[in-house]
Amino acid sequence: MKILILNYEFPPLGGGGANATKYILNEFKNYKDLEIDLVTSSEKNKNEVIKFSNNINIYKLNVKKKEIHHWRDIEVLRYMYKGLKFCKKLNNKNNYDLCHAFFTLPSGFIPYNLKIPYIISIRGSDVPGFNQRFNLHYKLIKPITKKIWKNSKYVISNSQGLKNLALKTSKDQDIDIIFNGIDTVEFSPIEKNNNSLEILCVARLIKRKGIDYLISAMGHLNKYKINLTIIGSGIEKDKLIKQTKKLGLDNQIKFLNDIPHNNLNNYYSNSDIFVLPSLNEGMSNTVLEAMASGLPIITTPTGGSDELIKGNGIIVGKKNVKDLTNAILKLYNDKKLIKLMSKKSRKLSKNLDWKKVAGKYYGFYKKCVE
Repeated sequence: MKILILNYEFPPLGGGGANATKYILNEFKNYKDLEIDLVTSSEKNKNEVIKFSNNINIYKLNVKKKEIHHWRDIEVLRYMYKGLKFCKKLNNKNNYDLCHAFFTLPSGFIPYNLKIPYIISIRGSDVPGFNQRFNLHYKLIKPITKKIWKNSKYVISNSQGLKNLALKTSKDQDIDIIFNGIDTVEFSPIEKNNNSLEILCVARLIKRKGIDYLISAMGHLNKYKINLTIIGSGIEKDKLIKQTKKLGLDNQIKFLNDIPHNNLNNYYSNSDIFVLPSLNEGMSNTVLEAMASGLPIITTPTGGSDELIKGNGIIVGKKNVKDLTNAILKLYNDKKLIKLMSKKSRKLSKNLDWKKVAGKYYGFYKKCVE
């Protein structure tokens, strides 16, 4: 099978959707009957061609990217325009059996116009209503979003929560679900004996992640031996640092820039709990990584995150500083509960490996070309 895969972001660009694409490609390089071309964006402001494996090529288009974790409208439009033009030439050359687009827009716009069979993986922000920051955008793109879904072979969500949200846009749309996966070898727990409670949060520092509420909760915990490490970058970082200083929490909260993905396990495994108080999520890769690293999870009932909490963590209200504070204190005061949740997180993660995820997508590919 000749497959064209589209994702406007791919590491180091982007977040969960980008990493998911990379992990799936890592599995697909072992599929002898697949020939894959990925068309994505370049972070270096130049066109690039990368040989990912014997059967996978990556084409990176110059969209004049300015910031790794923030997309300007003009950059997205450049990917759509250049991507359509480039993929038309690729398709004429390779005659693809199928296209798999991550994100309805901008990626799904390309196969919709190329008139080739395609699958759409909805990821979060491409679903109307997911991100308040894009409310005006959603009004404009809702009609084309419905058309792209309607003309696809399959629409696949990464969580039940995201599927439910998508059905508000197109109530008669058939939507399947494939959860994100996790590499349980790359991310694994270690024995530790911290003198304080070490909290970790790994996220893009944008408003939607709710990190300001976590910092506010830390303001109520300054009398305890509790530390927070925040890993990530984004347009909210300066505000969050100012908030930390204003609360006098410089000694308890540490900000680290983006850490190479292959080094992240050191930070997960040396922490005691993981907190992600997002206002909205699809299926958080960082929550999955934390689970594989044996961490109890504190998160909000959003998207796929709450679907992952089955005795291995605590779900708190969105924008609820009191809930966050109480949940952290509960674990601080109960080391046995931390150990119990840790074991459950690790056990649950083993059912979500990327090999199984790739196999499920491959099954959809086969159904599309039969």
